[in-house]
Amino acid sequence: MLLPTKGVSPERALMTVGSEILEDLRHPMSVSALWERCSNRQNSTNNTHRITYDWFSLALAALYAMKAVDVTDDGYIRTAHVH
Repeated sequence: MLLPTKGVSPERALMTVGSEILEDLRHPMSVSALWERCSNRQNSTNNTHRITYDWFSLALAALYAMKAVDVTDDGYIRTAHVH
């Protein structure tokens, strides 16, 4: 799931989806705004491997577990600051 396997294509691997999420996360934003941005990018590129919201949320959870993103006091998602 995290990495491509026989059953998971490289475009759907959570690490790939997570990297696309990080590209879209230029400033703190709500989960719904981030999903909308990711979804719009998929629509504009005619991606045949579109991800669902469930898969998006799994990728976001993986980023949080890896401490690549965190949550502001206001509840927005942002890239984690390196200390």
